[in-house]
Order: sequence, then structure tokens, then C-alpha cells
Amino acid sequence: MNLPSIMRYVEVENPGGPEVMRLVHGPLPQPGEGELLIRVMAAGVNRPDIQQRKGLYPPPPGASPVLGLEVAGEVVALGPEASGFHPGDKITALCNGGGYAEYVAVQAGQCLPWPNGFSAVQAAALPETYFTVWANVFDLGHLKAGERLLVHGGTSGIGTTAIQLAIARGAQVFATAGSAEKCASIEKLGALAIDYKTSDFKAEIATHTGGKGVDVVLDMVGAPYTAANLACLARGGRLVQIAFMQGSKVEKLDLLPVMMKRLTITGSTMRPRTAAEKATIALALQKNVWPLLESGTVAPLIDATFALEDVAMAHALMERSTHIGKIMLQIAG
Repeated sequence: MNLPSIMRYVEVENPGGPEVMRLVHGPLPQPGEGELLIRVMAAGVNRPDIQQRKGLYPPPPGASPVLGLEVAGEVVALGPEASGFHPGDKITALCNGGGYAEYVAVQAGQCLPWPNGFSAVQAAALPETYFTVWANVFDLGHLKAGERLLVHGGTSGIGTTAIQLAIARGAQVFATAGSAEKCASIEKLGALAIDYKTSDFKAEIATHTGGKGVDVVLDMVGAPYTAANLACLARGGRLVQIAFMQGSKVEKLDLLPVMMKRLTITGSTMRPRTAAEKATIALALQKNVWPLLESGTVAPLIDATFALEDVAMAHALMERSTHIGKIMLQIAG
């Protein structure tokens, strides 16, 4: 396959607001050992991209400094020892970086085929949220059928994914959001919505569970919610932390409930995980989740799609936090 020597990609020369991103030209990445070179057709916009743009979330050693953690596109070349896919295959990939570009190199184990019937934008909306939810809600959180889950940030990409997957696998779900419109979208997904601006979510959980609480809390807010999250948990419950949007340092926290209710506090980040760990998650997704996507049981919610040259508008929308579901970039046809 004849490939161009130059591609477009988004550069962040200095940390700052959305306006610091600019579209530039540079050489294509070369696929290393075990990697696929992907012609990117669509990419997802995620909170870690915002943090990296601000200079608060540097890429791990060896990762591309270009923003972008998930893409969908076409395999155009294979690096040494890469297997499982062939040139021309349509795949979606969890990137370590480099997704805001026309081409990106990704470890083959972090790639999955497009679910049947999906568009590039739909396929690109999957990796970051589905890898994260599977690893945290089901691997670390051990959520099982018949249990209860509380999701904070219920209308985020992570939130809408967690709600759908948990319900599809037989759990009861509660989710918080900050407006009537967002709560209505949560209810449409089958969860019980709690408006945190007008209600005390701890009291609401107690009321709706008859004082029993939930088995798993998936939290991305952080410090201000920690005590209430512990109070919401049933005996043997698990608090799973995936972000700290309002801070990570908790003051004057009473840990007695952890002992008395035998609680577990856990959490993880996805980007620093090894390629082998991410490949294991990819296999679990293909087995357990891809059939749900192909049957239409679950689906990514797309709030808005922007052209690559409008990436600043995409970031501005995410920072306003008015979106419901995923924000995407359309890069090629």
C-alpha cells in the first residue's frame, strides 16, 4: 500500500486552553514491534486529553506526545511480530497517545474489530470507555448480576457505558447528574437518576435500597464524595475510584465504616498499564461485550462530532460539561 510521507496531526506547543492546539504537518509514525499502523478515520475526545493539554497529565515513557487515546480506522501496515490483523482490516484501538492524527501506531493487542454495522465514529467511541469500565466495574469492582451499582457522572462517556453494561449484565443501577435533562437521559438508559444539585445522593440511595446500600460505587469526583460514597456502600461493598475531578486529598475521613462493613477501596488508571494488561482486557471485551454491541443491547452515546480542524471546539464543549455521552473527531471518510 502506498502511503503518504506527511500527515496532519494536532500539536500542543505549550500548555493552556483549547486555543493552544493547532493543526500541523509531520511524518507518519513507524510501527514498532507488535504494532499496527492505522489510517485514522475517527477519534474520541476524553478528559485525560484535556488534562494533558493543560500540562497536568504527561504521557507515559515511550508514548506519543500527540493527544488522543482512542481511534477507529483501517490497518495499513504491520510492524515486526504484529499479528491478528491484516492490511485493510477495520479496527478500533486503545492508544497510548497519538490519536489526534491521520495515522497512529498501536500495539495489536490493544485493537479490536469494528462491531458489525458500526460506523467509524461509533467504533472510535468504544475503547477508552469500554476498557475503563470493564477493568474497573467488573474486574476490580467484581459487579455481579443482582447487585446494585452507583455511578457518578452518569451522562459522561464512562457513565453511560457503565450504566448500559451493568444493566445488560443483570445489575440495578443508580446514577447522579446535575440537571433535569441529564437525569432524563439516565432514566432512558434504565437507571434511576439522582440530581445531585437538588438531592442528597446518600439519602436517596438509602431510601431506594431500604437502607441496604449499593454493592459498587464508580466515582470520578473524588475527595468531596468519599465519605458519602462509603456510607452508600452495603456490607462487603467496593468503592472504585477512576478520577479526581474535585481533588484527591480527603481530610477528616472516618475509616470506621471500612472495617465495620468490610469495604474495599480500589481504583486504577488505564494509560500506564502494560500492553499485556490491555490485551487481556481487549480479549475480555471481545468475548463479553462485543456480542452486546452487535446485538444492539448496548451502544455508545454520541453527543457531538467535530472535524479535526475544529478540535478546539470539541475541547471547549467537554470543559463546559453540558454534553451527554461522547465527543468525537471525524478525521477521514
